[in-house]
Amino acid sequence: MRRLRKVRGSVLIIVMVTLLFTTFAMVTFVEKAGVDLLVEVRESSARHLRQKAYSALEVTLAVLEDFRQADGGLRSPAEGWNDPLGFANWTPGDGYTADVSFEDESGKISLAHVTPATLTELFKSWQFSQSDAEKLTDGLMSWMQKDYVPTGSFTPDYDNGALPYVVPQRSLRSFSELAAIDAVRDVFYDKDGRPNEYWHRFANTFSLFDFKQSNLNAATPDVLSAFGNSDLSSQQRLGEYLSGTGAYANQGPGFFQNSGDAASVLGGNSVPAGFGTVISALRINITIHRGRTQFRLTAVVAPPGGASTVLANPALTALPDDKNPDKTATTQQPSTSASTGVTTTTTAGKKLNYPFTLLEIRENVEIPPTPAPAPQA
Repeated sequence: MRRLRKVRGSVLIIVMVTLLFTTFAMVTFVEKAGVDLLVEVRESSARHLRQKAYSALEVTLAVLEDFRQADGGLRSPAEGWNDPLGFANWTPGDGYTADVSFEDESGKISLAHVTPATLTELFKSWQFSQSDAEKLTDGLMSWMQKDYVPTGSFTPDYDNGALPYVVPQRSLRSFSELAAIDAVRDVFYDKDGRPNEYWHRFANTFSLFDFKQSNLNAATPDVLSAFGNSDLSSQQRLGEYLSGTGAYANQGPGFFQNSGDAASVLGGNSVPAGFGTVISALRINITIHRGRTQFRLTAVVAPPGGASTVLANPALTALPDDKNPDKTATTQQPSTSASTGVTTTTTAGKKLNYPFTLLEIRENVEIPPTPAPAPQA
């Protein structure tokens, strides 16, 4: 009997151990399956959000084209296209919401056509001395323009650095290039190498795209100061007129059909040279929401005859890769993906009968926070 009891006890232990391992295996399997299913659900949700975002972009472009043809160009969202999805009566579907906002890239100054006088005037409005403003101007113009002759004692020494390189002799294609420019990086970056307030003000004043005139309907005080209008009262009146605030609160946001219409708002002052009233490059920000999940799409488009991208300098194509800033910049750009995509177009868009040229498109790119104001120079 005792032996039989021992056998029964051993069998019971084996069964219990087997059940324990089986339970552990089942729990592990369920946990892994749950994670795999969650990943699949998130990927499926991201695909649906992405499709909705691109659909919203197409609807937005269709509405913009209607206004462009009717009004002979785009000038400001105050023309009536500030809510393109509502205008088209388009919704992304049940459970989804869509937000669309615009940034007039051509309200800035095109770096491809900036002059030394414009740069110096801007830096002086930032309370830099004449000599410091000219030094910053010399650093930027020497980087961007071939055969530029500095006005001061600026003498760059890029060839003898720890990582020698030559200047690209073309307009900036990324604001990260500012970190490589002598005299500029010491002003636009803090001691830890992070962009400071001057960097952000510069990026908000200048555009990397190539266009002839800045749109007065989106001009900021810094843009006005760079073009020689540093009168604070006229800058304030213009800002109130465009935003529909202050003295113009009753009439709502306004815009100018032509630069001559702005004289009365500017207090009788003539509009500085370099301004137009038509959009050359428009940044479209689209965000699709579903619950706590969202997908952000940002595209920069140009109407016919509008802005273009800055091309590489052909004179540098024969340089070694380690000294060619254009080749280096190209290899460091992130590839297009569903998470952080960046795409630019040059001549390929000309083959399509499309009303806009796509200059840039980005997916799920975070907007960096603006740091605290920099101390006065």
